[in-house]
Amino acid sequence: MASENNKRKASEEALSPDSQLQSKKARTDSPEREPKVCFFDTGMLSAECANGNLKSEGGPLGKPPLRIVPFPEKPAVLEERRGEIEFRVVNNDGSRDSFVVLTGLKCIFQKQLPKMPKDYIARLVYDRSHLSIAIVKHPLEVVGGITYRPFNSRRFAEIVFCAISSDQQVKGYGAHLMSHLKDYVKATSPIMHFLTYADNYAIGYFKKQGFTKEITLDKSIWMGYIKDYEGGTIMQCTMLPKIRYLEIGRMLLKQKEAVHAKIRAFSRSHIIHAPPKEWKNGACKIDPLSIPAIKQSGWSPDMDELARQPRHGPNYNQLLHLLNDMQNHSAAWPFTQPVNRDEVPDYYEVIKEPMDLSTMEEKHEKDMYPTPQDFIKDAMLIFDNCRRYNNENTPYAKSANKLEKFMWQQIRNIPEWSHLADGH
Repeated sequence: MASENNKRKASEEALSPDSQLQSKKARTDSPEREPKVCFFDTGMLSAECANGNLKSEGGPLGKPPLRIVPFPEKPAVLEERRGEIEFRVVNNDGSRDSFVVLTGLKCIFQKQLPKMPKDYIARLVYDRSHLSIAIVKHPLEVVGGITYRPFNSRRFAEIVFCAISSDQQVKGYGAHLMSHLKDYVKATSPIMHFLTYADNYAIGYFKKQGFTKEITLDKSIWMGYIKDYEGGTIMQCTMLPKIRYLEIGRMLLKQKEAVHAKIRAFSRSHIIHAPPKEWKNGACKIDPLSIPAIKQSGWSPDMDELARQPRHGPNYNQLLHLLNDMQNHSAAWPFTQPVNRDEVPDYYEVIKEPMDLSTMEEKHEKDMYPTPQDFIKDAMLIFDNCRRYNNENTPYAKSANKLEKFMWQQIRNIPEWSHLADGH
């Protein structure tokens, strides 16, 4: 990690033009260690103690058995360890190498983000108030990166662009890149939060990297400072001060194994039993409850039947896409959350059956929309309530009309639901 005196604060002062790009390599290199993790298995220890098999010179108890658990690593981590790729932090400091890397990033962003104006991407990538972290192959071949703008005094940064070259997207580059960014920003600035606007295709990626749609940062901190993208979903990630994100895979594996060891101390589920005697001459049908260990476990055929049932109904995924499209529409802004009683005191006196998109999201997650008709009923509540409470010339009523029109258009595009849009 960088020392306190060497911390880089690009948002406050420009880097020296003659600084070497090599010095800007993110100081969050992956550890040079073999991909394995060792554990003392307290579950095995308890079992050995119970059997009286564990001996030591000092008494009946010795050290717990040591288990080595393989830790599979992504190609991105292995390539970095072998020196095939590196992660460089750059901004427009006037040096040749920085310009080459930034130009490589600009080209990737322009290709992978076709809806963004090319000159807009170029302007922000080269802007000196922005920083970028790039995945670089030798010699100076850029395969992906993130451009962000730090607001040190406000302790947050805005992720402006994030993309990996299309032919490099199966190696774990995206997750490893985000881990490098988190560790670098945490080590070199007071920033502890990220904000970004994600389109529908990027929401899944950002969720996996610890981002959420629930914005806990006060609006006074970020409102007016970050760029608002139409059709995008704002997401937030708050970093934990004691976590090294490049080590998070090992940390989670250790936690998982610790939990399993605790379970093994009180459970027999890890014990391997001999096959039934009936299978001595080949497998054949037997009553599962004739096996003592299965009977002791409390298993019943009903449990298997319950496990085979789908978690969600047949319309779940299609309705989820429709709901996400509606939430990301430019006219959805008045309907994303319930109406605030303090701001509109008489609203709930007029509207007896309120509804909003976040409530619909909660109901959908609980499988409360078994059919598209149930979903449409709640959506129409939103639009009808809005038109009932607001004059038709207000921005609210106009937004309700736009969003309703959009919903019916989307429903028409789904062949099995298109008949529901007849007359709309």
